[in-house]
Amino acid sequence: MSDLPPNAAPGKDLSPAARRALEEAAQRQAADADATARAAELGGPKGPEPTRFGDWERKGIAVDF
Repeated sequence: MSDLPPNAAPGKDLSPAARRALEEAAQRQAADADATARAAELGGPKGPEPTRFGDWERKGIAVDF
């Protein structure tokens, strides 16, 4: 049973489709982690993203254009 994909339930038989889905999910998670590590912004604003609520926020004041 050492050939089970990550996140597989221990002791449970997996269908080929379930095994393939778990392997694809593990590949997507690894790709997302790599993309997140590379996507660091240089020279961006300090603190939280100023447009996270749909408005531009600066020093606690929200400005809606």
